[in-house]
Amino acid sequence: MALEQREISAILETAIVAARLAGQRAMEEIRYIKSSVKGPDQLVTQADVICQKIIIDRIKETYPDDGFIAEEGPDGRLLKQPPRGDKKVWWVIDPIDGTTNFAKGMLLFAVAVAAIYEGVPVVGVIYDPATDSMFTGIKGDEARLNGRQISVSDDGFDKFSSIGTDSFFDNGVPKWVIAFMEKARSRTIGSSCLQMAYLAKGSLIGVVFVRPKIWDIAAGAVIAESAGASVSDWYGNKIFPIDCDKYEGAELPTLAANKKVYRDMLELLK
Repeated sequence: MALEQREISAILETAIVAARLAGQRAMEEIRYIKSSVKGPDQLVTQADVICQKIIIDRIKETYPDDGFIAEEGPDGRLLKQPPRGDKKVWWVIDPIDGTTNFAKGMLLFAVAVAAIYEGVPVVGVIYDPATDSMFTGIKGDEARLNGRQISVSDDGFDKFSSIGTDSFFDNGVPKWVIAFMEKARSRTIGSSCLQMAYLAKGSLIGVVFVRPKIWDIAAGAVIAESAGASVSDWYGNKIFPIDCDKYEGAELPTLAANKKVYRDMLELLK
């Protein structure tokens, strides 16, 4: 059973409100940062947990029977609450994407909220509270930044184009990163969802992520695709639909790019 347009519009409005509330709180909490290590290479702050609760509580006011997958669960695991309603909508949440930046007081982070239905993101919201930038996307419709339509660029590889990548590699810099750096400028701002938003508005020509989780890319995927980007795994296969019932934090290597460079970037990853 497909969601009606009015239902999708209502979901989008709820996501926008929730993301904005969380982002505003994050800007308050950045003055009082308390961080700890979560896993081998991740930080978590008090704001991550607070902002996640703000988002979930706001969504539950309107959609009490929907499901949730969020980054900050018990004992360093994800938080997962299956849906109870007839229309099994999953909300996928990253309360602060760019936590390492946030923990160091850098204003390069964002709030990401996506709604997944039948395994596919149908609504995506990415909010950058430092610049009050609200990126939104609806599957099959336009991508917008603060209400204005945005689209990917048609730029190719050159010395003025930029590609977003991860900022840390366990076993040295991979050859494909060097290959990209020889064709365009490399950008590693430390927030996957924000880099996908910049792709959607034409600031980047492509992005490549090695180990993102579903909450890192779900909102960005629908926004980027709505803006005209191609989004896939490193082999050109679609990442979605995904079985949210079975998802337990698997990594989802991701490539997203404008149509002009997507195939070339895919080849460079091989």
